[in-house]
Formats: sequence, C-alpha cells, structure tokens
Amino acid sequence: MKSIAFTFPGQGSQYVGMGRELFENFSVARQIFEEANDALHFSVSDLCFKGPEEALRLTENTQPAVLTTSVAALRVLQAEKGYAPQFAAGHSLGEYSALVASEALAFSQAVKIVRLRGKFMQEAVPVGEGAMAAVLGMEREQVEKLCEEISSGEVLTPANFNSPGQIVIAGHSKAVERAIERIKRDGKKAVLLPVSAPFHSPLMKPAAERLEKALEEISVNDLKIPVVTNVEAEANTSKDRVKELLVAQVSSPVRWEESMRKMIEKGVEQIVEVGPGKVLSGLMKRIDSRVETKNIEDLKTLKSIA
Repeated sequence: MKSIAFTFPGQGSQYVGMGRELFENFSVARQIFEEANDALHFSVSDLCFKGPEEALRLTENTQPAVLTTSVAALRVLQAEKGYAPQFAAGHSLGEYSALVASEALAFSQAVKIVRLRGKFMQEAVPVGEGAMAAVLGMEREQVEKLCEEISSGEVLTPANFNSPGQIVIAGHSKAVERAIERIKRDGKKAVLLPVSAPFHSPLMKPAAERLEKALEEISVNDLKIPVVTNVEAEANTSKDRVKELLVAQVSSPVRWEESMRKMIEKGVEQIVEVGPGKVLSGLMKRIDSRVETKNIEDLKTLKSIA
C-alpha cells in the first residue's frame, strides 16, 4: 500500500457550484452541508451552490464555505473509497479541515470557529490598508531581503512559502505596491492578489488575539493522524498544541513547501487534495513531481480515484 496524505485547500479555491454534485449524490455530503447550515443559522449550501460570487468572496463566508465543501468531499471519499491517510495538512484555513480529518475537531465546532476567524481577520485591518502579492521566480532569501529593504517602517513580510519560485508577500498596501514596482524593475514577476486583508502577517495580531479567546470555547480531541502544521512544517500529534498553533498561524507565514517536503521525507508517495480546486496539486508538481497527486471535488474526480 502506498503511503497517502490528504491535503485541504484554503481561501482562494472557492467557486460558485462547489460541492453541489456531492450534495446531490451522497447522503454523507448532504449531512455535512445541513450541519453547517444549522451551526451557522444561514444556508451555507445555497452560498456554495448558487453564490453570488461577491458574497462567496467575503472572507467570513469563504472560510466556512471552503471548509464545508472540503469536509463533505472527505466524508464521500471515506465512505466510497475507504481511504486511510497517514498524514493530513491544510493550507491556511485548510488546516481546520485537516484537523477535522484527524478527528481533533468536531466539524460543527470547526465551522463556527472559521466563520469567526474570517470575521476577525477581515476586521483586523481597515479595507484598503493591507494587501498581498504573489512573487514569482525569486528565491526565499531574495524575497526576505527585499521585504527588509522596502518596508521603510511599514509591515512587509513573506506570508506564504508555497513552492519553489512562488512566494506570497503581505503587509501595508503602500509597502506591497513598492515591492511590486521593485520586483518588476528587476525583471521578475509580481501580481497583486484579489484579497481584502494582509493575511499571515504581523498586521493580523489583533485577529489572533480574538481567535485565541474564541478557541477557549472549543474542545480538542486526540489526533488520530498527525497534522503537518503551517507554522512549524512539522507533524503535530499533541492535542495540547492544536490551539496555540492555530492562533500563531493567523499572523505567521504558511510554510507549505517545507510541510510537503516533510511528508515526502516521512515516506508519503501519494497526495489527495480534498476539496474545491486543484491549487495544492499544482504546487505539489512544482515541489516534487515524483509524488502522485489526485484531487476530489465532484463525481468526475471521485471516479478517477481507485
């Protein structure tokens, strides 16, 4: 048997219509959407299936919507294919899906928390004051040095180490704009991202503090499978560390490339991306193309899984 890991997408993977086929064809998926609707007192299923896109793009809506679709896909995968992964990991918000997969968090609690997390992150920085940009074709050390040189007393920092040649920076809008100009002047590529806040930067500290309080209400169970965390890029098996790592994650960079390399080092040969889109599968091809990647988000992708 191949050693398998499940990965779960974060914000940016959402699209109108996600999860609908699973909802219509599998009672286990329907159950998850209904549980989300009950927990949040609004129709998450309508938001996922019908949009509108502007509503789905709002951070406090996106986060529960992506989590719900991912966990619905997970339940279908478990029921139909009996897959048992050796590790789980999730990109930013996706870490909550990974914790549900490891049974550390109950889904109904996770969906409430990510709704609050989205709200806290959105409210941490006034709209227009923070930004994020994807930097392509530069090494980690180059990006870190650039952020130091350009910041001029403002916040500017790497936010996602996604794959070789793809690093996201975040901080004050003007600092991000200066960085984009410099990168383009140096003949490299940088793209401003369509997000409304500088996620995974020190500007998110107020959100982290509010999240810490909200997490006090949540109970964490023993992890059935290790979750490779964004903050440390190490496999966590301790339930006592789950909350502190989730709090730290809000204002710390997502160490995705290192997380994937850690799983490969531990013998993972196949990665199944569970939830909307194929962003993480694309990153994996750049990190190590020898690792077999699959994704599950609808009937077609489910059929392609042995």
